[in-house]
Amino acid sequence: MTGFPRYAIYFAAGGNSALSRFGAELLGYDAHTGDEMSFPEQALHVAPDWHDITKDARKYGFHATLKAPMTLAAGKGEAELITACAGFAGKTRPIPVIRPVVDAISGFIAVIPAGTVPALQQLAADCVRDFDSFRTELTAEDRARRRPEKLSERQRDYLDRWGYPYVMEEFRFHMTLTGRLDAERRGPVLAMLRERFESLKLDTLAIDRIVLFKQHDAKARFRIVGEWKLAR
Repeated sequence: MTGFPRYAIYFAAGGNSALSRFGAELLGYDAHTGDEMSFPEQALHVAPDWHDITKDARKYGFHATLKAPMTLAAGKGEAELITACAGFAGKTRPIPVIRPVVDAISGFIAVIPAGTVPALQQLAADCVRDFDSFRTELTAEDRARRRPEKLSERQRDYLDRWGYPYVMEEFRFHMTLTGRLDAERRGPVLAMLRERFESLKLDTLAIDRIVLFKQHDAKARFRIVGEWKLAR
């Protein structure tokens, strides 16, 4: 059984940003404050079961994964991880800038880059490598939960090496807004989300920070415990 607490290193927009409010309202949860949010009437009109189709995404808060949720290895503590986050952010690097769009990815809907951004792929790979010493090894149960028989050979190798299959070449930046939807339902929901997103007039998005999320126990939602701007 996965141990707790769990920590994850994500990208999340600043708490007062239009993008953060956009995601928090649609998920019904603000990971910055821990507050419940009312769903937009527009979303409930398109999908009366909006609470259900956003259930899984709401647990994690509006984010993009850089280092997947992990239980800390023996001898590692939260204070040490926070120090490591500050050190990572303090290393100068190119700041990835994407053109964000709302689209379907593997059946769910998310904010994704319009194209591949090498600096973003590098940032994600650096997070995977640099924080891996904090991760406890997967248990057999954790590995089975990832359904390795459904993964490609490379994804299985990454699962065993890094504890998560969608890293390095398999990484796809996405800020999830819904669970998986069949094609018939996806169209109206996608149109509504695109309309709401376009109202933000967010032509570019700098992936300019790392954010530490914490989940206290299996029933808890992830909550932000620290964020650090990346040095340019």
